[in-house]
Amino acid sequence: MEIKVQSKSPEDTFRMGAIIGAGADKGDVIALIGDLGTGKTCLTQGIAAGLEVPAVYPITSPTFTLINEYPGRLVLYHFDSYRLEGSKDLEDMGYEDYFYGDGVVVIEWAEKIRDILPEQTLFINLAYLNEHDRKLTVTGNEEKINIIKNLLTKGGF
Repeated sequence: MEIKVQSKSPEDTFRMGAIIGAGADKGDVIALIGDLGTGKTCLTQGIAAGLEVPAVYPITSPTFTLINEYPGRLVLYHFDSYRLEGSKDLEDMGYEDYFYGDGVVVIEWAEKIRDILPEQTLFINLAYLNEHDRKLTVTGNEEKINIIKNLLTKGGF
């Protein structure tokens, strides 16, 4: 089961993220995969909005800090695996506490640590279609996909 959505702007990508965030529950892990500039951080900003993270918290990619934490309806743990060699780089930081905790985890460059992601991870692949358009393909956790489909229909996406 999958969802394919075409985003025609950063605003569309943000709105898709907000829908995903609105449907998120504690313990959800959302893995983002895509080249530089495909909208992973923009999608995460939308997820944060859907999780009701206050706008006073700027959502930025934690490339150098590895993880940012934001309060909201559920805590958002925003990982960036870009600088990691692989999943072994996460062993000392207790990643399991995040992956199996009470918050929502969003991981940019998740393909680098795919081997340690929980079975029920929601995967979102972002791909260039052209300068402005992106294709978002959502796979993985079928229960979450059904929730997102319902929310997308209500949101007119």
